[in-house]
Amino acid sequence: MDNERYILKSEDWMALWIGLFLFILSIGKLAGIDILGWAANISVWTSLSKAVTPVSADFAGISPLTSIFLTFLFLLVVMTAGAKLLGYDIKKYAMSFVVIFVISYISLLIGFYAHIAATPNTFKKFGITWSLNLTGESGFIIALIAGLIIGNFFTNFSRKIQEAIRPEWYIKTAIVILGGALGVQAVDALSLASAVMFRGLCAIVEAYLIYWAVVYYIARRYFGFSREWAAPLASGISICGVSAAIATGGAIKARPVIPIMVSSLVVVFAVVELLVLPFIGQHFLYREPMVAGAWMGLAVKTDGAAVASGAIMESLIRAKALAVDGVNYKDGWILMTSTTVKIFIDVFIGIWAFVLAFIWCSFIECTPGEKFRPGQIWERFPKFVIGYVLTFLFLLLLCVWHSQLIGPAKAATGEANVFRQLFFAMTFFTIGVVSNFKKLWEEGIGKLAAIYVLCLFGFIIWVGLLISWIFFHGVKPPLA
Repeated sequence: MDNERYILKSEDWMALWIGLFLFILSIGKLAGIDILGWAANISVWTSLSKAVTPVSADFAGISPLTSIFLTFLFLLVVMTAGAKLLGYDIKKYAMSFVVIFVISYISLLIGFYAHIAATPNTFKKFGITWSLNLTGESGFIIALIAGLIIGNFFTNFSRKIQEAIRPEWYIKTAIVILGGALGVQAVDALSLASAVMFRGLCAIVEAYLIYWAVVYYIARRYFGFSREWAAPLASGISICGVSAAIATGGAIKARPVIPIMVSSLVVVFAVVELLVLPFIGQHFLYREPMVAGAWMGLAVKTDGAAVASGAIMESLIRAKALAVDGVNYKDGWILMTSTTVKIFIDVFIGIWAFVLAFIWCSFIECTPGEKFRPGQIWERFPKFVIGYVLTFLFLLLLCVWHSQLIGPAKAATGEANVFRQLFFAMTFFTIGVVSNFKKLWEEGIGKLAAIYVLCLFGFIIWVGLLISWIFFHGVKPPLA
């Protein structure tokens, strides 16, 4: 009975159940059953009337407003049911959730505006000549800013919506859904270039073991942070930012404020990298395109920003290589290299969460004279990571064995991605709401930012470049 209560009263478990529930509904596409096709998908837009469409063509007759309302109503029911099982005040939760959904959705819409989100290779499609090149992931930043404004200047209002301010629950649910999309992407990369995948795997293992150890050492040795702070920070900078920080925080049972603070820094610095690194790559690496692509995967710490950086890098390098050397590289290979490397880094989250849970149980927080119990690893292991691994492996193996299912699997994960995107937006909004700068400064966010700047720009970007050069130097995309 206690165990039954535990798996229903823990946000960690609830994220697993809801993430798997949404994943199972989405893979109805594999059997020809379109369950979530009505979900409201946001695309890059210049005309607001064309910003939102049902994610599936099977529901093309549904109006954008109807699609948005159905998406909202579905999530409200699912999340309120979860809140009820977790023991929250469902009336307060439902009312708060309405506010969070609306602000998060508006933030996403603004983030997908073409002059904010479009990358250079899509300018012609949208009939524009400039953009901030931030991709749709900029909606997360807008949601974060909105949350910061409410959390710091409208504190009475922020207290009224506290019941649904659950950033860890939202991000963990999103990560479970993310696993399936990455599984399909991995199959796609496997069919494209096994050599690139092998080199990418070697590169991320080498880079990550260097990154994590050095960041952890600097945080502990020179900035005096405890292990509870240093481990999520090292994972956030080293793997893929928000997801890794949350998973590490769960593995070592860190206080929730720690991965939240790390996550706030990750998204800000990812945007800085997105705006700067592709232009450095174009200038110095246009004759080493695959090195440039791998570098984006190793250096930029959020999925969307890393892939967007790869897309920008590809557009810039292909243009310069053609203009300077008359070499016309085939489209897609530089971006594929960035994406492949980033996928392997993401997959490493589950492995590293297990490793850290074992280390913390066995060597760091063990009581003198107390024998280690294998069950302690299970108690500490972030349960939502199980969902991430299951969804990843399920679609990876299914599509490897039945290649004809790759198309339907991509469509299925595309429908699930609508909800993953919303959970990410709600995560960043709620992170902003709980990020009261006065309190965060007292907690040490100033020193945290200093470590991030020192490590990211002091060695992580450049070690990533060196490792990319070691593994991809001389490897060229095919010519168009």
